[in-house]
Amino acid sequence: MDKITSQAALMDLYNACKGQLYLRETTEHDIKSVKKEILCCGGTGCHASNAAELMSNLTKYIAENGLENDVKVIQTGCFGFCAQGPIVKIMPDNVFYVQVTPEDAKEIVEKHIVGKELVERLLFVEPLLKERVQDYAKMSFYAKQMRIALRNCGLLDPENITEYIANKGYQALAKCLFNMKREEVVQEVLNSGLCGRGGAGFPTGMKWKIAAGVQADEKYIVCNADEGDPGAFMDRSIMEGDPNSIIEAMAIGAYAIGAQRGLVYIRAEYPLAVGRLQKAIDDARAIGLLGDNIMGTDFCFDIEIKLGAGAFVCGEETALIHSMEGMRGEPTTKPPFPANIGGGYWGCSTNVNNVETYAMVPVIILNGAKWYAGIGNWNAEFDANGNWVKTISGNAGTKVFALAGQINNVGLVEVPMGTTLREIIYEIGGGISGGREFKAVQTGGPSGGCITKENLDTPIDYANLGKIGSMMGSGGMIVLSDKDCMPAMAKFYLDFTKDESCGKCTPCRIGTRRMLEMLEKICDGNGTEEMLVELEDLAKTITDTALCGLGQTAPNPILSTLRYFKDEYIAHVRDKKCPAGTCQKLYNLVITDACIGCTKCKRFCPVGAIEGELKQKHVIDVKKCIKCGACIDGCPKKAIVKE
Repeated sequence: MDKITSQAALMDLYNACKGQLYLRETTEHDIKSVKKEILCCGGTGCHASNAAELMSNLTKYIAENGLENDVKVIQTGCFGFCAQGPIVKIMPDNVFYVQVTPEDAKEIVEKHIVGKELVERLLFVEPLLKERVQDYAKMSFYAKQMRIALRNCGLLDPENITEYIANKGYQALAKCLFNMKREEVVQEVLNSGLCGRGGAGFPTGMKWKIAAGVQADEKYIVCNADEGDPGAFMDRSIMEGDPNSIIEAMAIGAYAIGAQRGLVYIRAEYPLAVGRLQKAIDDARAIGLLGDNIMGTDFCFDIEIKLGAGAFVCGEETALIHSMEGMRGEPTTKPPFPANIGGGYWGCSTNVNNVETYAMVPVIILNGAKWYAGIGNWNAEFDANGNWVKTISGNAGTKVFALAGQINNVGLVEVPMGTTLREIIYEIGGGISGGREFKAVQTGGPSGGCITKENLDTPIDYANLGKIGSMMGSGGMIVLSDKDCMPAMAKFYLDFTKDESCGKCTPCRIGTRRMLEMLEKICDGNGTEEMLVELEDLAKTITDTALCGLGQTAPNPILSTLRYFKDEYIAHVRDKKCPAGTCQKLYNLVITDACIGCTKCKRFCPVGAIEGELKQKHVIDVKKCIKCGACIDGCPKKAIVKE
């Protein structure tokens, strides 16, 4: 492929390539059409479920039926509906198959492709309606989503740069280089209302404006792809499914602030994302979209990847910068901020944004700030020239959440800011799994807090979540039901933050360990009511005194659960009971009169703790019982309970 040396050359390549996506973009539902594309999810989750073998089998059976010229198998990024993977989508039929195995490939080819019939058993079943749905747009999981950051995930082959170009890729960069001054790019991002999607939600345009205002010969732009929250995989999915959007956005940001080099700091535990991102960088460089004199201009910019070892604290920008420099990943006090001289990479002015933030930028440039600002619940003041002055309330755009826990539809969801938690959990998420009762939702991962059913109708934005004791964070959203213990949940997150503390400051290094010790005593039935007072006091002290944002927010799971679920803590310390029945030392397994003496529980018990004769009620020896739950799972009469 020739190098792109002008804006016109990019448009020529776009016009030559755009036909590649015709079958994927058509809205026709024509199962009888000859030409077809089989889109297969190629994200990490589906790869772990034999997606590669599935694609190989599909290709094989297509060849056996002599259809190589009419049917293509294309690996895409994550579709987002992770609990239903591997996913296969057939276009232009617009048929969405779920939980597809390699063994299903032959039936899909022979029945759907050759026979022109649906494979009914592989269609998604709506959990609330109990009906099969073939069009993904009509599924409750997708119906209320608005995919901007995830716009190309599941649509494009992430390892084929021409497909990205065919979908208007790099046109935003060309618009900036040929039609906009640097300060106009900064102002466009500022006017859009885009805030950082990695934590506190600082205005992205303001961050760029500060960096652009620094007079320096050398500047850097950094992509934070460390993503350390348990259960979070938004950034990973974007990099696996749409790596070129990150490259284009970083180039736009570099042009805006005057940077010459870019770095992507990504954890080494993301090998698929690393490989696809590196290929996208190499391909962009090969055709002149990275490197010297991009598209024939005087703008020179290149990107390299820096691998991290998976430290949670390296999600904090100063710790991330130190890690990239080969030093211990520890935060430093601010100022100087990374944008200031002396505060960034090798002391140079540096701008840091996360993957999801960058993924929004090309669309904002192409569609305009006003378009993006009109999405969400953002209310802002503008001057006579239409430039942003200050935010009054809310946030613009969309946010991606990793929806997990006790929920029917697990996966990635992208919704406009201002969408309520109730809409996400019950309309998109399909309600609580197993028909259980909703208890809370933990947002923001280890740095966040729990939100109760009284606040389910809260519109989601940075300020609103803060008001009710939680935070947006990177976008983790763990749904909890009545079978979840809140003190145990807080203990889980404290165990994580204790291990991940960098150790630089005493409040975080020692304080998280002391809080965890108290939570362990509480969950083991050895806590006291006085301990609850000490726990809350220590949590507040750490919030006020820890060095960085990660240490300051580590007590949030404790403070929010004490705020909303104090009764559960009281039950643990006063009554020595766990209301949810999950703290092992606070319950025993008991066989009720519903037992029919089938002996299944006795056979399932790994330690021989159950006694009883055939057709007689059995008994559990509580001294031998290890409370593994095997007997509960195996009992056909549900005769074993926790007391």
